[in-house]
Amino acid sequence: MIEVRNLSKRHGGTLAVDRLSFTVRPGRVTAFLGPNGAGKTTTLRMILGLARPDAGQALINGRPYAALPEPLRRVGALPAAGGAHRGRRARDHVRWLALTHGIPRARVAEVMELTGAAAFARRRAGALSLGMGQRLGLAAALLGDPEVLVLDEPGNGLDPEGIRWLRGLLRGLAAEGRTVLVSSHLMAETALTADHVLVLAGGRLLADTSTRDLAGGGGAAELEESFFRLTASARGGTAPGPGARGGEPA
Repeated sequence: MIEVRNLSKRHGGTLAVDRLSFTVRPGRVTAFLGPNGAGKTTTLRMILGLARPDAGQALINGRPYAALPEPLRRVGALPAAGGAHRGRRARDHVRWLALTHGIPRARVAEVMELTGAAAFARRRAGALSLGMGQRLGLAAALLGDPEVLVLDEPGNGLDPEGIRWLRGLLRGLAAEGRTVLVSSHLMAETALTADHVLVLAGGRLLADTSTRDLAGGGGAAELEESFFRLTASARGGTAPGPGARGGEPA
């Protein structure tokens, strides 16, 4: 379980995360939604111990990430910036992680096959497409067979077949009782994948509810409209029209 308690973080004069509290429970896919600058990535970085909060706590199974024994076996992470050395071959990146964390080498082959990264195992990370890089990052995240997954935009760069595969992977992991937290801008995919949603804007939590309830029992279009109403209200404005949504940065 992931617990965020009164978490706050400033970047210079900007309050990126403002007294944020929520719980991500096992057995379901939880989507983390919000416009650019909402504080999602900053929050994920604090959960993963990559940034220090100014106030509050981010706990995984009751402990900060830095205090977890064998963290790669507890938490699988796909940060926004990735993590593979550009000059290292894809397979060697995962092998190095396995070696340094005491994970059997056989597990490397398993996760490379599972994520489709085996198809480009000999290519150097710097030569991979965005979608390939995401698959390699997912292989690394799954290496320790973790009970908690924290994934920042895992669908970036994946083609429609890859998105469909990712949906099945995430739902399968949740069905095994794992805790799955996924940051996303893809409303249609969120409607198909997520059981629960957290909506953030201006560093504050606007919604913590089931996907079905936020969508009013509807599908992707209704979820999108609810999202825009919430975030527009938080900005003190009105939801943008269809023409204003195209080209929104991810």
